[in-house]
Amino acid sequence: MDTVDAIVVGSGPNGLAAAVTLARAGVSVRVYEREATIGGGARTAELTLPGFLHDICSAVHPMALASEFFRAFELSSRIELRQPEVAYGHPLDDGRAGLAYRSLDETARSLGVDGPAWHRMLHPLVSRWEGLTSYTGGSLLRVPKSPTALAAFGLRMLEQGSPLWNQRFESTVAPAMMSGVSAHSILPLPGLAPAAAGLILATLAHGVGWPIPVGGSQSIVQALADDLARHGGSIETSTEVASLDELPPSKAVLLDVSPRALLAIAGSRVPARYGRALSRFRYGNAVAKLDLALSDPVPWTNPELRKAGTVHVGGTHAQIARAEAIVASGKHSSKPYVLVSQPGVVDDSRAPAGRHVLWAYTHVPRGSDVDQTETIIDQIERFAPGFRDTIITHAGRTAVGEEAQNPNYIGGDISSGAATLGQLVRRPTLSLHPWQTPMEGVYLCSQSTPPGPGVNGSAGWHAARRALAVTFGIRRAPYLGL
Repeated sequence: MDTVDAIVVGSGPNGLAAAVTLARAGVSVRVYEREATIGGGARTAELTLPGFLHDICSAVHPMALASEFFRAFELSSRIELRQPEVAYGHPLDDGRAGLAYRSLDETARSLGVDGPAWHRMLHPLVSRWEGLTSYTGGSLLRVPKSPTALAAFGLRMLEQGSPLWNQRFESTVAPAMMSGVSAHSILPLPGLAPAAAGLILATLAHGVGWPIPVGGSQSIVQALADDLARHGGSIETSTEVASLDELPPSKAVLLDVSPRALLAIAGSRVPARYGRALSRFRYGNAVAKLDLALSDPVPWTNPELRKAGTVHVGGTHAQIARAEAIVASGKHSSKPYVLVSQPGVVDDSRAPAGRHVLWAYTHVPRGSDVDQTETIIDQIERFAPGFRDTIITHAGRTAVGEEAQNPNYIGGDISSGAATLGQLVRRPTLSLHPWQTPMEGVYLCSQSTPPGPGVNGSAGWHAARRALAVTFGIRRAPYLGL
């Protein structure tokens, strides 16, 4: 069998970030991918009709501009990332809508009586977004480089994660907006972890924006793959790795897989104590997804929502909290929170001329096999009467289907592990270097390690840097830019 210095299993954004980092340091790298196409959750495909390009999982990418890895990689100079006029919108039943513009000041002005409170809540974070993301982008056991940013964040997290979560607001729009971004966490509201997720996402909307890559999320992974090839790395697709014993000799193996898959692939090599820790790793609730080909833009009651790249559908903060509580109890909500992406507001390459694609998912219990197509359509129709008439065709996927297309999504958990506060600190174990396993030369580089969910490349970057230092004796981080 031919040898290579390092092997990466899995070609998602983290696996490719790890491979690029290793290759840039002069290490020979080979990536193995079970699917015929690279990208994991950041793939783009014709899921409905020819010419309609749908993102398979991730669709909108604030971390493409905010993560330390992608900034070092200079991703924004390699692909075209377009900013919608409105980062995210949030409709209410009476026709009003919350609109998060890139400008914090403009957003505050649009919120009327709650504008000053919104500005006071987010300005200390927006002005320090780099310090905030440098800390949340790695192990939370580290000493923060920007204690001021972290202190401001912590105070607001305690407020938004408690029964006081929206007491600072007088109207209903701003609280709905906060619940909409917090619900990305797929956790009950209020709570510390959802508050943290919501505050970070809201901060990035004003700090760097929520950009959409032209051509789809696939452009991100293709930029990584192209850089890997330029530096001598290779990728073998349609190759599933079931055991470490199947791999050719190498000094390091980096696994972009779930802890459950790590246990299976490493088998008897896993030390008992570490194995027990991985077995205790908890997976969260799930998503059911719907991709639609449309004849026209979504006819939102509030026309300003047609400028939004993302729309959080579900109503008031109380209605969204109720829907998420139902999912947390193991049931399906009849009026759920629905996350909607409208890439066509900035990228007309996603569909034939005059047509549009729509990306949507809702939260469901882990392991659900219930088709949520009609439920999702009904919720969008609630805020966009006539929406059904724009649908040419659609393709739905249950939570079980999510795991079938990506084994890292256990039971349809696209976060690859519940993003609770405790499990963000202990992900998957309590360690300053959670990417390094007790097995010599074996590293875990998936989003089941810090910083957790999202297309940020950071888990792969951290794992590769640890491998470079421990296995290869290379302590200086390689240059990643153009």
